[in-house]
Amino acid sequence: MATKQGMCRNCGSLVVFDDRDDTCECVFCHCVFPSEEAVALLANPEGHEFKNEKFEAKEGGKHFYSNPVMPDTVTKAVQREAVSSKSSDDLKLKPSEFEVSPNDVKAPKKLVIEYVVATVAAVLIILAISFPLYLSRTNLKKAIAADINTAFDSVEKEAASDRQFVIFGLTCQNVKLSLPSGIDKAKAQNYYSKYCELRAAKRDGNNSGNVKMEIFTPDTIYHVSNEGVTENVQETVVITESTAETSESKK
Repeated sequence: MATKQGMCRNCGSLVVFDDRDDTCECVFCHCVFPSEEAVALLANPEGHEFKNEKFEAKEGGKHFYSNPVMPDTVTKAVQREAVSSKSSDDLKLKPSEFEVSPNDVKAPKKLVIEYVVATVAAVLIILAISFPLYLSRTNLKKAIAADINTAFDSVEKEAASDRQFVIFGLTCQNVKLSLPSGIDKAKAQNYYSKYCELRAAKRDGNNSGNVKMEIFTPDTIYHVSNEGVTENVQETVVITESTAETSESKK
């Protein structure tokens, strides 16, 4: 079976019918007329008068539908697409009022100020605690250094300029001493005792803390503490300020 197209002689609409049927029916006005007439009218509609009469639809009639291809089909399709796109934009969902945006998660100005104030207060508290300790250690170190050679003169009569020492620790409990000549364990213990006495005197009699002393001689290093004196022989080590700071950081 094949379909043909024609024109309704009553209303001028497109009519589609089976090529085997002698008659056709318009699906719009229900006019029934010969199929050949519909084909001829579609080929040459000029001079034909369309009466546009009303007809009753017949039961059991065969109706065929088709989309006519017109020259302006593409133009109309573009217009329909433009209208459809516009309608789609209008129907787009608006942002939900419950949706969280970056601006919504910004901390309130009051909270930021409170955070800054708390941070500054914490820094000031740390400085208030640590700065007095720093000043106390610095002043104690200067006081001990000013009289240390005088205390050591009673142990050994070498020139004070030949002795080198470094004092470190929170309560100046660590000291490194470099001597130009060798000594025995008794003198090492004597150096240690003199330093402990000097430190206690500068701390108003407070000798708390485990004082540790390292004495470097050309051929020996003595480690002296309240537990006694130990000795090990190795090459001479020159004591410098950087050496002491490194040792202190390791502890």
